[in-house]
Amino acid sequence: MAHSVSWETSRPKCLYFWLFMVGMLACIFHISSGTDRVFKAVKEMVTLSCGYQISLNELSRSRIYWQKNKQVVLSIVSGDMEVWPAYKNRTFCEVSKNLSLVILMLHLADNGTYTCVVQKKMDQNYRVEHRHSVDLSLRADFPTPSITEFGDPSPDIKRITCSTSGGFPKPHLSWLENGEDIKALNTTVSQDHETKTYTINSQLDFNMTTDHSFLCYVQYGDFHVSQNFTWHAPAYKELPDKQFLWWVGIVVLGAITIALIAFLAYRKCKVTRKKIRTGRRISQIYTGPVAA
Repeated sequence: MAHSVSWETSRPKCLYFWLFMVGMLACIFHISSGTDRVFKAVKEMVTLSCGYQISLNELSRSRIYWQKNKQVVLSIVSGDMEVWPAYKNRTFCEVSKNLSLVILMLHLADNGTYTCVVQKKMDQNYRVEHRHSVDLSLRADFPTPSITEFGDPSPDIKRITCSTSGGFPKPHLSWLENGEDIKALNTTVSQDHETKTYTINSQLDFNMTTDHSFLCYVQYGDFHVSQNFTWHAPAYKELPDKQFLWWVGIVVLGAITIALIAFLAYRKCKVTRKKIRTGRRISQIYTGPVAA
């Protein structure tokens, strides 16, 4: 019974030992054939390390392959280097620097996972000695957005448009005022089938009778570009009330009419007085007999 108890308690220790060994082997495998990640922009240069040092003597007995998504980019066989057509004149391998792959003037099409494979000749056969992968994530920077006026849908409403193009990855556009999101009228995103770059366009309507300060914010990956737009409401002159104008017109017209009537009455009165004076003078003339 005592022996049986001893046997049962030893099993977990063996289990822990084997789990430890499996974990160690997994770590070693991850270190030997792990995947790094590199971030770059279009038109930049990138250096992808194979993480393996090799001597010139070993190079003549080895095969080195750099491939992207299982398509060969560059190979070194018996010391001779060959570059595949899509990477011609802009790709080479720095043998002395961990077999690093150097790519100049990056294109968006270069985005992907690159794997370095080192094979060594053993007994007339080649076997894999080392394998290492690197994820290359590329971006194309968007230029600063441009904001233009796009007409007036109604007398008090103005429409503006924010747009930018030629970037990667897929962007997201936001309108902000005083740090708060504003609902856009319409936002469209399109991608060029050849260059894989994106174009984004968004419209915003606002009341132009008040002052505004908008921010057009374009996010793509971990990067962003933005543009400000400030609107100052025009100083409108307050027009008089139409009813008031009617009353002013009536008063002015009435005053003119009264003045005209008064003038005509004065003229008539003056003529009448003149006639009365003339009649009095005539009545005072002597009409008796004339002495001989």
